[in-house]
Amino acid sequence: MRARALFATLLITLAAPVSAARSQTTAVSGKRPARLIIRNAIVEDGNGTPAKGPYDIVVVGNTITQMFALDPVALGRAGTSRRPKADANTAEIDATGKYVLPGLINAHAHMQDERGGEAQPISYEFKIWLACGITTVRDVGSDTRKALAWRDSSNAGTLEAPRIFVYPMFGRPTNADSARAHVRELEAMGADGIKLLGIDRDIMQATEDEAHKLGMRVAHHVGVEETNAWDDIHFGTTSIEHWYGIPDAALLDGVQHFPSYYNYNNETDRFRWAGHLWREADPARLQMVLDSMVAHHVAWDPTFDIYEASRDLQRAQTQPWFKDYLYPALEDYFRPDPKNHGSYFFGWTSTDETFWKENYRIWMAAVRDFARKGGLVGVGDDAGFIYQMYGFGLLRELELHQEAGFQPITVIEQATHNNALILGKADELGRVRPGFKADLIVVNGNPLENLKVLYPTGVDDIKDGKPIHTGGVEWTIKDGIPYHGPTLMREVKQMVAEARLHHAGQAGKQRSLDDDDQP
Repeated sequence: MRARALFATLLITLAAPVSAARSQTTAVSGKRPARLIIRNAIVEDGNGTPAKGPYDIVVVGNTITQMFALDPVALGRAGTSRRPKADANTAEIDATGKYVLPGLINAHAHMQDERGGEAQPISYEFKIWLACGITTVRDVGSDTRKALAWRDSSNAGTLEAPRIFVYPMFGRPTNADSARAHVRELEAMGADGIKLLGIDRDIMQATEDEAHKLGMRVAHHVGVEETNAWDDIHFGTTSIEHWYGIPDAALLDGVQHFPSYYNYNNETDRFRWAGHLWREADPARLQMVLDSMVAHHVAWDPTFDIYEASRDLQRAQTQPWFKDYLYPALEDYFRPDPKNHGSYFFGWTSTDETFWKENYRIWMAAVRDFARKGGLVGVGDDAGFIYQMYGFGLLRELELHQEAGFQPITVIEQATHNNALILGKADELGRVRPGFKADLIVVNGNPLENLKVLYPTGVDDIKDGKPIHTGGVEWTIKDGIPYHGPTLMREVKQMVAEARLHHAGQAGKQRSLDDDDQP
C-alpha cells in the first residue's frame, strides 16, 4: 500500500507543470511552431499495443523527434531535470489526464464543394475533419484538378486541411489502350493513385497493369458488374472499398437472385436488394475468397457507416450533430431524391431494415474472419452521402468496427497504422514514434474505454457524483501545425448558422415568386 501511495504521489508530481511559467497552453491554433512539446501525455501508439505513459513528446517542425518516458520512480530520484525544456521558440500543450493518438486517417473520403448543385464551402468539410481528429484523407472521387490544388496547398501548410492523397475516380475507357493512356494521364497530373468503379474485366486488367508499372495504388469500389473480388485478387488491387464484390465472388450461381423487375440504376432497387446479398453467399466459398484476398495482400475498407441508414433510418435522420453542424446544401442532398446518389429512401420498410440488419451480422463476421486470417482492414466513411456527415461518419465507423468484434486498441490501429499501410506510408504516418510525421491528436478522455470521447460534441459523464460534459479532440496536430478542435467547431457552427439564414431567405423569395405566379 505504501508503494502504491508513493507511485500516486510521483504521478501527481509529474502532472504538475515544469515551471510556473508553463501553467497554460501556449500553442496557437493554425500556426506551426518551430518546436512543440506535448506534456504529460498518455500515449496510444497506433501499433495495437496498450497505452503507456506519461510522456513528454517533442516535435520539431513537422516531425516527432523525441519521446521522454516520465518514469515515476526514475524521476522521483532525478527530479525533472531530464525533461525537455522550453525556450522562446517552443510552444507547449498540457496533455495531463489526456490521451495522445496518431492522427486518424480516413481511407475513403470525398472532397465536396457542392451538393446537388448547391455550393458548399470546402472549408466546412476540412474544419470538421480536423476537429474530429482526422489528419489524413484519401480522396477517392471529386474534381481532380481542385483536389490536387487542395492537396498541394495542404502540403505547403497554406490551407487549413488534413493531409490529402488524391485517387481520381477512373473514367470509363472503351478499350485497354485508352485505359492505359488514362492511367498515364492521371499519373502525369500528379495523382497518388486511382479509384475504379463499374469497370469491365479486360479494361480493369489493363488499368491495373499500367498502374502497377507506374507505382500507383488502386482502390476498387466494386459494383454489380462483370468484375468481383477474384479479379481484385488476380490483378493486384490495393483495397476493396465497401463490400460489393466479396459476397458476389462467393455466389454459387454466379449471380444474385434478383427479381425480374430489378434495375441497378434505380437506387431504391439497388440498395434494397443489396440488403439480401450476404445471405446468398456460400459460407465455404466465402472463406476461400477471404483466404485468397489475404494471400494476395488485398486490403478491405468496409465503410460500415455509409449503409447504416438502411438498417435504422430513423437513427440516421436524427443524429444530434445535425442540429448545429449540418450545412443546408448537405441537408437538402440527404432528402430522398432520385437525382442524388444515395438518396434512395422511397417506401423504405421495416422489412428492408430487417434484411439489412441480417446483412450487417454476416458482413461484420466476414470482416472479422478476414482480419483473423491476417487480412489488412482499413477504415473509411464515404461521408457526404446517406445521412453521414464528414468527420462524424468516420468516428461512427470506429464504433461500428467495435460492434463487428474488434477491440478498441485494434480499431485505433485500423484507423491509423493500417490505413497508413494501405496508403504505402507506414514508414512516416500512423504512429506516435520519433522520426514520424507530427500527425497527432490530444483527446479529452480515454478512447480505449469509450470511442465516443472522440466526437467533437463530447459526452456526458459523472465525476465525484456530479454530471459533467467532457470528451472531444482538444488539439489536432497535422504536419506539426496544431489546430484547436473546439475553436474549429465554433467556426463551423457559425458558418452553418449564416448559411441557414441565407438559405431561408432564398426559400422565402422563391415562395413569394411562386405566389405571384398564381392566377
